[in-house]
Amino acid sequence: MRPGKLAKRFGHWLGLLPEWIRARALARQERGRFDALQAFVLFVGYPRSGHSLVGSLLDAHPDVAIAHELHVLRYVKYGFGREQIFAMLLENAAAMADSGRTVTGYSYAIPGQWQGRTRRLRVLGDKRGGTTIRKLRARPWLLPRLERRIALPLRFVHVLRNPFDNIATICLRGESRTLDASIEHYFGMVEGVAWLKERLPAGSVIDVRHEDLVADPAAELARLCGFLGVEPEPGWLAACSAAVWKQTHRSRDGVVWTPAQREEVEKRMARHPFLAGYGFSA
Repeated sequence: MRPGKLAKRFGHWLGLLPEWIRARALARQERGRFDALQAFVLFVGYPRSGHSLVGSLLDAHPDVAIAHELHVLRYVKYGFGREQIFAMLLENAAAMADSGRTVTGYSYAIPGQWQGRTRRLRVLGDKRGGTTIRKLRARPWLLPRLERRIALPLRFVHVLRNPFDNIATICLRGESRTLDASIEHYFGMVEGVAWLKERLPAGSVIDVRHEDLVADPAAELARLCGFLGVEPEPGWLAACSAAVWKQTHRSRDGVVWTPAQREEVEKRMARHPFLAGYGFSA
């Protein structure tokens, strides 16, 4: 490694030292709370696809805690220990619940449920979809390091929506990002998800279509529970189903697409089976 790069990495680690010390103290406070853990969850996918909603719904389950964008891979990269990471995730989830689980101006609070606390912690994870897949693709060695550090079965939640809506929302809410750039940005992550799926054991990734969640939230949430190995408790299902918006938003209609852009998106969608059935008119 070049001296300049080594110095930069050391500088990053040194900057995280106060957080490492604080996380160690947090882990001591939480000792014993992680004994029943059976799975660790990361989200992979795309910004503006519904990850925040799904993460918040799962965090409302009595046996699940999902932090909001702690960025687990960063802490794995810089040598934080297993229980330090776990303790920081719990702290983040509790802080998000205290703030009303508000993200980009929307509240994803589920009244009367378990956001920010747990009855018996069986599943723990972090909601940071786009960054996670980009980091794993850029640094493949992080995946085996993550597996060793966490020492639990890894489960990846892949939330997706109609690519035309997702790309349009990235364009509309991005800073100085053109539609062409948004298309490239989106499909870079799509290719990252395809790359990851090829490297993981069968059953490690679940695809959750935003449109299916809106159409039948109870069925999709029950399917997620089966994937994670927790019970789809009736009270939780009812509360979460009531919190899901009743229709999707066609963001694709808010931008002007050229025929060439639409054709390009359709062509690149066709390469990935998990995008089958989507289209501009679908």
